[in-house]
Amino acid sequence: MAAGEEEGQAAEPEAAVEEPRSFKDLGVTDVLCEACDQLGWKVPTKIQVEAIPVALQGRDIIGLAETGSGKTGAFALPILQALLETPQRLFALVLTPTRELAFQISEQFEALGSSIGVHTTVIVGGIDTMSQSLALAKKPHVIIATPGRLVDHLENTKGFNLRALKFLVMDEADRILNMDFETEVDKILKVIPRDRKTFLFSATMTKKVQKLQRAALKNPVKCAVSSKYQTVEKLQQYYIFIPSKFKDSYLVYILNELAGNSFMIFCSTCNNTQRTALLLRNLGFTAIPLHGQMSQNKRLGALNKFKAKARSILLATDVASRGLDIPHVDVVINFDIPTHSKDYIHRVGRTARAGRSGKSITFVTQYDVELFQRIEHLIGKKLPAFPMQEEEVMMLTERVAEAQRFARMELREQGEKKRSRNDDDDTEEAIGVRNKVAGGKKKKRKAF
Repeated sequence: MAAGEEEGQAAEPEAAVEEPRSFKDLGVTDVLCEACDQLGWKVPTKIQVEAIPVALQGRDIIGLAETGSGKTGAFALPILQALLETPQRLFALVLTPTRELAFQISEQFEALGSSIGVHTTVIVGGIDTMSQSLALAKKPHVIIATPGRLVDHLENTKGFNLRALKFLVMDEADRILNMDFETEVDKILKVIPRDRKTFLFSATMTKKVQKLQRAALKNPVKCAVSSKYQTVEKLQQYYIFIPSKFKDSYLVYILNELAGNSFMIFCSTCNNTQRTALLLRNLGFTAIPLHGQMSQNKRLGALNKFKAKARSILLATDVASRGLDIPHVDVVINFDIPTHSKDYIHRVGRTARAGRSGKSITFVTQYDVELFQRIEHLIGKKLPAFPMQEEEVMMLTERVAEAQRFARMELREQGEKKRSRNDDDDTEEAIGVRNKVAGGKKKKRKAF
């Protein structure tokens, strides 16, 4: 905890008045306070109260905060304020584990920095490297990148370097390291200046994160707003114990029961995400999938449709459980229970954000009991069962079975189309190789 919080505990009740009430109280400059106001950020969150004043003093930071706590603002505001004081290109680098999170951080930087003309560039996989190289050549103020693609550009894009960098941010550092980006992070640390400010944000303090902290930060200040794993107070959490073979019917029952809400449904695999989306569409629900096997454009398209409320159900793998700010999720359903208990916290963190209330419902089959007990142990509470009418669920089984059949057929057709596209690509490649070889033979004959 930062010193301010400890003093608050020891002081008289009146001392609470001293707590900063606005971004201006934290030392944020007027033009950025106005930007916060336009975004609807009235009062700073706990992590912002702890981290912003320390960052403005020029200190390195380790920020430990639960998902949905306003971490992006905690590092974006000090960076933008420093940029105002000493304007320069290629000023800050933000490393993130996933593409979606990179785009989201970029949006927040652009929104906060719109009045001061901030330029950002997102450098992630799944997008054409040539257009990225052109964007880097324009020298943006802030680069938001996934480690793998950034290293690619550092090694192969002529004229691009980060030797003048002033700020490095590692957001979701625990996840960056869990996704085996250690080698890439090492390479990046070797080619950026030692004389820089570093902000490391993480939901959890793992051994890997501690090791990274020692390697990358100088005398950092620790800003922790939740030392133990916890879920937001306004989140109502439930579980349903069900036979595995009736999972789909129970899902349809809940969607009907809670109709009018927006849902985020988590599945464990890309295939199951796609299958369940097709199943729900066959039953008339406006469902859209989001998973790692979709192209980047499709992923962003799905996210934007859900954000714009054109779709009320988003089915996703854990690619969407961390860091995505989707403001209007009312209910999170863990259709497949997460294998890692910590992922439960990140999944349910998609709802009850920014002080609103929300619901989460976890499906527990006969095969998931141990995983569920681990989750309860981690969050330190026993979850109540969601009230159900079993007879009503059983009445749905026939319609659901028919929709399952259609979903399987569509899934098979999609798979066949994909395979035939790949075969066409392979054929084209083979023809290209044959032509090259033939061309080479002709040239050789001429030479003789």
